[in-house]
Amino acid sequence: MKKIRPNTLTNAPLQCAPQNEIGVVYLFAHIARKKQFRIEEIRPQFPDCIAYRRSGDQEKLVRIEFEFRSSSFKAHGHDPTKCDCIVCWHHDWPECPLEVIELKKDFHSVPKVWIQPARKDQWHWLENSKRVSWGVSKRATLGDLLLIYRCRPEKAIKEIYTVVGEKIRGKADWREGNCYAATIERICTLDAPLFFEDFKSNRILKTAGFVRRNFQGNLLVSEYWPYIYEMIVERNPKTLKILNNYEPSKM
Repeated sequence: MKKIRPNTLTNAPLQCAPQNEIGVVYLFAHIARKKQFRIEEIRPQFPDCIAYRRSGDQEKLVRIEFEFRSSSFKAHGHDPTKCDCIVCWHHDWPECPLEVIELKKDFHSVPKVWIQPARKDQWHWLENSKRVSWGVSKRATLGDLLLIYRCRPEKAIKEIYTVVGEKIRGKADWREGNCYAATIERICTLDAPLFFEDFKSNRILKTAGFVRRNFQGNLLVSEYWPYIYEMIVERNPKTLKILNNYEPSKM
């Protein structure tokens, strides 16, 4: 039995989020009719699927390619003029010239919430770019929320990011040995940061293990997210709309 697995899905025929193209094909088969598709053929050559989609009182031919990530279509060298639609789990190709059906939106994958430390000599990466490659836990997955904790001297959570790229294991450039890294994208910067002392004085959070550990390491804090979320939006009302998809009742 595996000790680590992908995010659990809700209202899905798969218990956990797919990890490959085969999982994407399986999930699409369960919602094709709902999306007005009638599958004619699944085949080994490009494009993967020939289907017809209802449009008014007619059906239109749709050539479909299955990918785990939409960007893989380009990486595989496929010809977009010979395909009409990409069905994927994760859409990471903003300039894609084809229609993209991102199954993640149909089968809700619950993101995890992490507190991610950043030393002072790393802060410039956060300030210079909205997207950066960052060391993450080996349990982190696409869509997870990262609360970036600026270590001494600030000792505060100031930025919130989300994981938008697949993890890659390689040599760490900030310590000896290897680590997992992924592309992360900034969702927002908090005008009123959450300081370490705020957590120590909170009646619920002050006894949490991650507080007792002084925010050391990559910390999974999903179970405490409702309390952290409340602190964030109370001090930063503008984030209420920005964090709508991460509202605790939806997770």
